[in-house]
Amino acid sequence: MAQLLSNVCSIQSVVPESYILPPERRPGQQVVPHCDTIPVIDIDSDRNELIQEIIKASQEYGFFQLRNHGVSEELMKDVLVVAKEFFDLPVEEKERFYSEDPNQTCRIKTSIDFAKEKVHFWRDNLRHPCHPLEEHIHQWPENPARYREVFGLYSVEVRKLGLRILDLICEGLGLEAGYFEGGLSHGQTMSINHYPQCPDPTLVLGLPKHGDPFTITLLNQGDVPGLQVLKDEKWVAVEPLPNAFVVNINHMLQIISNGKLKSADHRVVASSNVARTTVASFIRPSIDVVIEPAKSLVSESNPPLYKCFTFGDFTRSYMADTHEGKDPLERLMIQS
Repeated sequence: MAQLLSNVCSIQSVVPESYILPPERRPGQQVVPHCDTIPVIDIDSDRNELIQEIIKASQEYGFFQLRNHGVSEELMKDVLVVAKEFFDLPVEEKERFYSEDPNQTCRIKTSIDFAKEKVHFWRDNLRHPCHPLEEHIHQWPENPARYREVFGLYSVEVRKLGLRILDLICEGLGLEAGYFEGGLSHGQTMSINHYPQCPDPTLVLGLPKHGDPFTITLLNQGDVPGLQVLKDEKWVAVEPLPNAFVVNINHMLQIISNGKLKSADHRVVASSNVARTTVASFIRPSIDVVIEPAKSLVSESNPPLYKCFTFGDFTRSYMADTHEGKDPLERLMIQS
């Protein structure tokens, strides 16, 4: 349990050697500019205009920020407060949920895969399923006292919003109505990330370069910066906006759209000034659902770019590729 950063980092005056990345992987002293061009979309816009904005952002960046989305400002703030309270709990309280077993549904861990990594990443993470709510809420932490109440309300509201975005993407791609219902949006996972203050952020990463393996992500990043997106082979910082979600396209959407939409690589940097706590909601397919480019989007002149596979098979290869630093989509591409 001692490896949880939220337990030990307050007494660290230097970065432990096991967290220091090789020079070529460090963020270093480079100043990463805030990106003024990542789209900020108002969901109250005209529907046709809204769809066009979402599709364009998903093609060019794979990311956009969403305002006026219907999740209350109070709930957006409450979920971050409760998340921070969880990571401030005594060691013995968090220890109840600590596990290196990925099959444990509700668990806290440090880094990504602590036991197998050569170098660790500067974050703690609490993750649990949250849909259907009644099947999972009893497994969640009871401390802080408001955890189940606040995260229960939040997970329902964020799922509604995520499904609404998928409906708009469905229409924008010209797919049949309801394409993303059922197996492609079967599950929902809540991922609470905590990036403690770091003695030297130039040596570490909170999360390395990666794309999300699911369908779509809605991130509540609060008011502390740290998220960076790779655009035109350069890192740009995503400026936190009050009461906004950062929405990003995941690998499954890139494949289903036959490459029309982009699952952008991103990473997280640490700070020497303040800890950062974020709440990400992943809408994900069921393990046995078949993933492939939508048949209505492929033709003789626009052949499929990706093979057919099950999501369960992909998750296994995704983890292996992540450990080896490979592009997890490369093995799925059809060679021309």
